[in-house]
Amino acid sequence: MQESSAHSLLPNVPSSSDINSSHCSGHCWLRLALAVLALLLVSCSASFADAVRGTLIHEEDLRVAPSDDSAKLTQIARGQEIVVIEPGPQWTHVQAIIMQTNAYQDEDEADESEPQTFTGWLLTKALVTTSTPNADKIIFGEASDSEDQASSRRGRRDAAKDALRLYYRVYDLFPNSPLAAEGLYRAADIRWQVQREDVMTRPSARERQSYLRGQMDESWMKQLIKKYPGTKWADLAAFRLIENQLCGDWQGLAKCPDKEAEIYEKYASQHPQSPAAPEALYDAAWRRSALIEIYKNEPNQKKANESKDQALQLAQRILNQYGQSDWSDRAQTLMFYIQQGVPTYGNAE
Repeated sequence: MQESSAHSLLPNVPSSSDINSSHCSGHCWLRLALAVLALLLVSCSASFADAVRGTLIHEEDLRVAPSDDSAKLTQIARGQEIVVIEPGPQWTHVQAIIMQTNAYQDEDEADESEPQTFTGWLLTKALVTTSTPNADKIIFGEASDSEDQASSRRGRRDAAKDALRLYYRVYDLFPNSPLAAEGLYRAADIRWQVQREDVMTRPSARERQSYLRGQMDESWMKQLIKKYPGTKWADLAAFRLIENQLCGDWQGLAKCPDKEAEIYEKYASQHPQSPAAPEALYDAAWRRSALIEIYKNEPNQKKANESKDQALQLAQRILNQYGQSDWSDRAQTLMFYIQQGVPTYGNAE
């Protein structure tokens, strides 16, 4: 008979005759102790895997005992990971895994910051778990509300961080939910925008080559593309990744806009159904239009004329393929500038 998977994880277990024998050596007892330890670890791992997980949709105090009068351990914010130890109608015994500011750091810094784990009691009322009906929708709704709060002048403090954690928790707790891919994208996008704001305020942001400046962390975007290929959210994630390839200051040279135009054209060709496809074509067309003036200043009239033709063709593609998008009107304006000889790059821009 084939051995069970749990037994296959154990060291060589002494037989009952070995244990009962008066000649069982110290090595024999060591093997027995290791076997017992391995069984305990397998049992604990299985129990943790079966544990009910969840999150809070409103901040709550974690207390040492199930009472409002008991000492407060810490406050648990929206979206933090919760593992239920003992459920209850009013109080729930939990393990709270608290991520600090990891999501707002780049990948290298995040690795240095370990999550903190607290065990205590939470009021059950704001706890949503994997066994809660419509839990994915409830968490996603709170994430959307937190995102709105973050964009409001009088919004709740740290609402953007709450939104990030809540969106990510939808994916983390319910990876097969119809909302999972969007949740992961929105979490990744919030983190991307926060990091981008920091990167673009540094002096290195003006460097011509992209690798000379800071980079936004790509891990969540790539995770989304891998987990949910072919979805519009994977398409949007791929579009975001282009930003890490863009130059800072072109310094009036053709190499950067030419390379960037190619990247955007390639994206539009590979993701024709993406909501970002018309924007990618416009970004490519605008860069081709910028090259008209750059090549004139070299001077290289032949290249300038080629860039003009390419820019017009790309703008026309937007009109033909995405006539109902907002980018169609912008493409029409760009075509007018190009045809009238109005510079779209440089001092006359």
